[in-house]
Amino acid sequence: MSAARKPAPAGSQFAYVLLFFTSLFWGGNAVAGKLAVGEVSPMTLTALRWVIAFSIMLAIGGRQFWRERHAALPRLPPLFAYGATGFATFNVLFYVAANHTSAINIAIEQAAIPMFIFILNFLIFRMRVTPGQMVGFVMSLVGVAMVASNGSLARLLALEINRGDAFMLLACLVYAGYSVGLRYKPELHWKTMMVVMAFSAMVVSFPFAFIELRSPQGIAPTAQGWLVILYAAIFPAIIAQVFYIGGVDMIGSNRAGLFVNLVPVLGTLLAIAILGEVFGLHHALAMVLVIGGIWLAERRASAARPPGK
Repeated sequence: MSAARKPAPAGSQFAYVLLFFTSLFWGGNAVAGKLAVGEVSPMTLTALRWVIAFSIMLAIGGRQFWRERHAALPRLPPLFAYGATGFATFNVLFYVAANHTSAINIAIEQAAIPMFIFILNFLIFRMRVTPGQMVGFVMSLVGVAMVASNGSLARLLALEINRGDAFMLLACLVYAGYSVGLRYKPELHWKTMMVVMAFSAMVVSFPFAFIELRSPQGIAPTAQGWLVILYAAIFPAIIAQVFYIGGVDMIGSNRAGLFVNLVPVLGTLLAIAILGEVFGLHHALAMVLVIGGIWLAERRASAARPPGK
């Protein structure tokens, strides 16, 4: 007779709350990107977002950075590269995409990130692939392609993809590259890393914002634009990152990573509730394929992983 299942510890339950809000805030970023259209231009939004985020992180982690400054200074190049790609370039492409496609598409297409990570790990590090993982990632690929082609087989076969969806998929590829590169991250406190990476994102995005504001496409923030900037700086950039790190500390990265699959679900629900976007049948089928594919791939990966890994 099997033993009764023990209830989850209180710490685990709190971790679930933290990770749920992490996914909610990241999903809300797709809605924020749509609300920014016509209220602040993408490069300007990215630059101002990181000015605010860096200021917050400096207040939170400035002392930690100063204590680790001698260890951090020789490691600035990779940290700057992380900030330039995962923080600045990803967000520029993300907000540009929001000007050309729906928030629902953006939310679902973010689920392509684990698939791109898988592909890069296989191509660069020759990581072993199981048949279950292959099936899972093919399912995810079909789901993302269905969204990008707006459910049209003819458009898919003709490789006709909306410009916004193309920008979003490129953003996912950039973030996947950043994620894969994190295996080489220096052994520093997360506050130190966040201070440097936020500073890097701010510095990298400023020239693009300056050029954009001097062009016909430049839009200085309106009142709504400033609200979007504040949301993007405080919730997805800072609070979600802190919550995610806390969740990983409590229940481990494998279990915590599964909550990222909630991002397209919550982002889609927010887009429908706040923006009134239409949720089509192809969106529903794509979401089932994407989430189911990632779940299957991660389940197979966990089963193949030795205990304690």
